[in-house]
Amino acid sequence: MVVSSKVGLEDIIRANHVLSRVIEPSPLQRNELLSNLYECNVYLKREDMQIVRSFKIRGAYNVIQSLTPEEREAGVVCASAGNHAQGVAYSCKQLGIEGKIFMPTTTPRQKISQVKLFGGSFVEVILTGDSFDDSSNQAKAYCAQENKVFIHPFDDVRTIAGQGTVGLEILNQMPESPDFIFATIGGGGLVAGVATYVDSVSPRTRIIGVEPEGAASMTEALKQGKVVTLSTIEKFVDGAAVKQVGELTFDICKEKLEDIVIVPSGKECTTILELYNNNAIVIEPAGALPVAALDAYREQIRGKNVVCIISGGNNDIDRMQQIKERSLVYEGLKHYFILNFPQRAGALREFLEEVLGPTDDITRFEYTKKNNRDDAPALVGIELKNKDDYEGLIERLSQKDYGYIEINKDPKLFNLLI
Repeated sequence: MVVSSKVGLEDIIRANHVLSRVIEPSPLQRNELLSNLYECNVYLKREDMQIVRSFKIRGAYNVIQSLTPEEREAGVVCASAGNHAQGVAYSCKQLGIEGKIFMPTTTPRQKISQVKLFGGSFVEVILTGDSFDDSSNQAKAYCAQENKVFIHPFDDVRTIAGQGTVGLEILNQMPESPDFIFATIGGGGLVAGVATYVDSVSPRTRIIGVEPEGAASMTEALKQGKVVTLSTIEKFVDGAAVKQVGELTFDICKEKLEDIVIVPSGKECTTILELYNNNAIVIEPAGALPVAALDAYREQIRGKNVVCIISGGNNDIDRMQQIKERSLVYEGLKHYFILNFPQRAGALREFLEEVLGPTDDITRFEYTKKNNRDDAPALVGIELKNKDDYEGLIERLSQKDYGYIEINKDPKLFNLLI
């Protein structure tokens, strides 16, 4: 099948008609707490409430339903960290097409289980590689060998058109055109599709992309003026952990994006916890990025109409402790040290009484006594009630003449030990 190399308004309108067979428009909800916090109207586009709990059903179904009878018979292949896989799996089952789904070995179990649930007997999950890019390369090689169709998660006109229906729905649901739309960037399919539609219908609306600090591949591509491959990425935000964005999505983004905000992982973790605690919304790290980016635009959005696209809610509950940990470290409430700890009776009691503040809490203490030594290293984790208590803690450590290393300030040591 010959596919155009450019996404047009009519492609998105046609995709919206196709998708009406399998999905309902996701809710657009004004969030009172965020609106009050930022002194504007903040709306959340709840793509986490899709049947597969992410926007990826849109692009996946739009591509697969467009295949020729011969292509359907051959079967399809995709690579995904989770959400695209679920969209492909659901589409395969709905259309009666066999699919092979390549996923990184680091994919949360919850996403793997959901893929199998949505695809049933029509799909096979193949775990391979440490990242999306590793899985993608192996999936493409398998496609070429077996003559199957590769369903690209972002760099296909039909995928981008499907994702662009999010923008169509937003403009249909808003009482007036939004001033800003914030959208997560992984490979770029969502933001490219939304930007294409919105720029055509409401050119005054500013589209802001948001990337995780450890995988800002679109930012680097725009900086260099071409698609580049990052040598390493932080895989924590698995829904947006992509080493290389698409050629098509890059071309659209360089023309239509107003800006890209880069968000540290600790900031997005804080956002996940706040949305859960304040609004009972469970979202994945990639889905939290647009809300986490609002701080960077606090002045510009005051008094405006703002939409944050919550791209997905496939979060494994097993990750919540890690999310809380990253949030506490980012907020300056949790600190780790390697201390040169005295090997004498009463040393621990002295540490508790003379170093810890009245509201400080020890969350980790690892120490092994060594023979024939005056002291030995101890790994200590301390949680503060208030981040301003940190200076007092450091001052007391220095007064007691403990030799110490602040692990929080050493990224390599932190990742190794914590």
